[in-house]
Amino acid sequence: MEQYDLVIIGGGPTGAAAGLYSGRSRLKTLILERGMFGGQLAVTEDVENYPGFESILGPELGQKLMDHAEKFGAETKTVEVESVDLEGKYKTITTDGGTFESKALIVATGSMHNKLEVPGEDEFSGRGVSYCAVCDGAFFRDKELVVVGGGDAAVEEGAYLTRFASKVTIIHRRDELRAQKILQERAFANDKMDFIWNSTVQEIKGNGLVSTLVLNDLKNDRAYEKSVDGVFIYVGLTPSTQFLNGVLPTDEQGHLHVNLKMETIFPGVFGAGDVRAESSMQVASAVGDGATAAIFAEKYIAENFS
Repeated sequence: MEQYDLVIIGGGPTGAAAGLYSGRSRLKTLILERGMFGGQLAVTEDVENYPGFESILGPELGQKLMDHAEKFGAETKTVEVESVDLEGKYKTITTDGGTFESKALIVATGSMHNKLEVPGEDEFSGRGVSYCAVCDGAFFRDKELVVVGGGDAAVEEGAYLTRFASKVTIIHRRDELRAQKILQERAFANDKMDFIWNSTVQEIKGNGLVSTLVLNDLKNDRAYEKSVDGVFIYVGLTPSTQFLNGVLPTDEQGHLHVNLKMETIFPGVFGAGDVRAESSMQVASAVGDGATAAIFAEKYIAENFS
């Protein structure tokens, strides 16, 4: 069983920042990621609110952050974490690619997209249903698309889809968007974007590919059908903490409880980024969380393993 000073679960901006700081502290560091390194940045088009960059592609920023961590010696592995044992002095992390021990552990697993949980959603996933405009937008050139949601991601990714689609309609269950005002202004000024308010999706239908949505008009309490070529779903995020199996306390949504040092109730175990309770869900704060967690992880190791 290979031992490390610090294992970081999650290869997004939080994990990359933590790896950078721990690497610079000369800690033997391992970053574990089950999917794409870069986290949500890997599926985000333009990032305009990360200090130092007026605009940068999400995948490019994610790669820069990870390259910086690796420059200072952080190792990376693409594996699925199956369980953790936090009781002993050394933390044990069991994955589908082996088991690792570490003196300290940072959970930086971020969040995953919520589903609508309606008939047809799973059936047509990859056949007209998508959760990633950057990944799949180009497949819908000159098509009519729907984006479900009203937050930053829905509005920003909806605007991105207008580069390819002939029309993008945002469907929101309320009568106003929740997105930042600057994103709303851009969306309302985009002549390829339309809006359906006070409505929800009840069913996704098609024949091999998506062709129709069944919508529920909440104001008038009536159902009707809308023809579409594709639907992109942005209805919030759920923290990726399922692998912990209740080992660490969470809120009702699954966010970890931590203090200002990013410490959990287990000594030497930290939670940082979107996975923690009351996160602002912004890349800049995620990076700050990762740096904070790594700094206090290094102090914990120095005090307990000297």
